[in-house]
Amino acid sequence: MRAVVVRSYGGPEVLEVADVPEPVPAAGQVLVRVAAAAVNPVDLQTRSGDLAGLIPARDVIGLGWDVAGTVGAVGPGVAGFAVGDRVAGLSDRLALPAKTHAEQVVLDADAVASLPVGADLVAAATLPLNALTAAQALDLVRGETLLVTGAAGGVGGYAVELAARQGMRVVAAAGDGDEQVVRELGATHFVPRSAELGTAVRRLVPGGVDAVVDAASLGYAALDAVRGGGAYVAVLGGAPLPLRGIRVSNVWIRADGARLAELVASGLRTRVAGTLPLEEVAEAHRRLAGGGVRGRLVLVP
Repeated sequence: MRAVVVRSYGGPEVLEVADVPEPVPAAGQVLVRVAAAAVNPVDLQTRSGDLAGLIPARDVIGLGWDVAGTVGAVGPGVAGFAVGDRVAGLSDRLALPAKTHAEQVVLDADAVASLPVGADLVAAATLPLNALTAAQALDLVRGETLLVTGAAGGVGGYAVELAARQGMRVVAAAGDGDEQVVRELGATHFVPRSAELGTAVRRLVPGGVDAVVDAASLGYAALDAVRGGGAYVAVLGGAPLPLRGIRVSNVWIRADGARLAELVASGLRTRVAGTLPLEEVAEAHRRLAGGGVRGRLVLVP
């Protein structure tokens, strides 16, 4: 089968659509015939070598975390899935020779969620990584007010939507032209990227917000907007020091099929920035790296 791999780190030119052995599901696993697979920043980080310290040395590294498609086979001991079922799932291991940017992928059954009959598989492929990251980030915060940076992006947008549904008063920080988008997602307040973040947030929420989900990796600028003793959650690692008694943590995403099924059923707003064939994966990387993409680019094998 065809799969996107890298054999060395570098720019989009190192991406290769290679012929690799077809995967076979072992006990407790599901084989998914890929209909759609989103491209995420972690794919660019893997390809460039930014995550090399987390990946054991190997000749070939597969790419892709998100997937939506149909069940092609199930391994021994799998219940709840049958051949032909429409599903979405998450491949949360870095060091694999082939992942979801492929024609087929094998996932643990507990990393997979059933989709409704007639579900849009391209849209569904944008949910797993970003929606689960947002949900798991919100598990680490408490309080009534929340700042979300990168609020118009993949993770940030879902964080805004989920927090608003939980009844939190959300301050959304995003690009200067993104106010309508984040307000439609449920944000109470908007702070443009051009503003001085801490000062602007504290004008809206005197004393600072209870917590921040820093999806834009602003670090200390985002920490400055949090009240003393509040909470800061880093999405991409590299969390700042816990100044002023702020609880600082990272959200380390893990696959969770049951939680993903709940998120699918909740009717979260999906945003597809465009679709490309598997052979144009390098173009997807270039477009995502160039910035300004709203939603997710999706590969269609």
